Amino acid sequence: MNNNVTTIRQVYLDPPDTKRLNALCGAFHQNLKQIEQRLEVQIHHRGHHFHVHGSLTAVTHAERLLTTLYEETLINSDISSEMVHLMLQTCQSVVLDDVDSTQDSAFPTLFTRKGSIRPRGENQARYVANILRHDISFGVGPAGTGKTYLAVAAAVDQLEKDAIRRILLVRPAVEAGEKLGFLPGDLSDKIDPYLRPLYDALYEMLGFETVGKLLERQIIEVAPLAYMRGRTLNNAFIILDESQNTTESQMKMFLTRIGFGSTAVITGDATQIDLPRGTRSGLLHACEVLHGIDGISFTRFTSRDVVRHPLVQRIVDAYDQHENGTR
Repeated sequence: MNNNVTTIRQVYLDPPDTKRLNALCGAFHQNLKQIEQRLEVQIHHRGHHFHVHGSLTAVTHAERLLTTLYEETLINSDISSEMVHLMLQTCQSVVLDDVDSTQDSAFPTLFTRKGSIRPRGENQARYVANILRHDISFGVGPAGTGKTYLAVAAAVDQLEKDAIRRILLVRPAVEAGEKLGFLPGDLSDKIDPYLRPLYDALYEMLGFETVGKLLERQIIEVAPLAYMRGRTLNNAFIILDESQNTTESQMKMFLTRIGFGSTAVITGDATQIDLPRGTRSGLLHACEVLHGIDGISFTRFTSRDVVRHPLVQRIVDAYDQHENGTR
């Protein structure tokens, strides 16, 4: 069947409810306009009777999305543009091809003290499944795809289940050349600005007071990458963020720190390398060298997986096209 064939489909949202329909459409029909723009369809409606016009694939996505959003209005009277954006990503996601079974590909849920966290879209689901299944996992892709946030969520989930004894948050301080002595304050003060995204995620999942206590007891530890040399880390969940700014030797050093009962997640964006000109990224090198090794997984994100403002996705695409000479 040709998915590009233009079709018109009638969608009835039952039971009819004016308040729910208004919530679905949004102020001045902004939610419907957002769906039309993203899926390249036309939507007209009178009451609970919707007409959707576009390609077969797009119309199918739109019908599914309208039905899902209408069901959401039962428990949520405010359907925001952000919620529509996230659901659009989910319905447009490519079916997982790396996960073996339907059960495995079902969105895994991570539990933290402040509530549960579920991946947004199937690529994020694959990422979380890989983290839980492999000792070493790489998450590579543009900013805003949830790589770091989900890694922290997985670490907190494992800590709450007593599957690990501590969490280590590591990041190369490239902007300071990893020569942190000239910065004011103690070690934590020097590197905190570089680890702020990790702290923000921890505070959201555990709360300020709990994170403070865990830091004092060194159950949660933060450190610049240079301070990992010579250590062996057992029963720990280690997150290396911004790994595109590691050198080849630094990446090898980090990967060989991992001890028994430990899990490591390496996240990075290959398009945002801040290393000196001529220095090859350890992330890119590791992706080449370690591909196909049992126990190591790779999840690659694209602009389609961005969960920030819809413009971010288009910005990422524009830069990619410019760098590839297609724009």
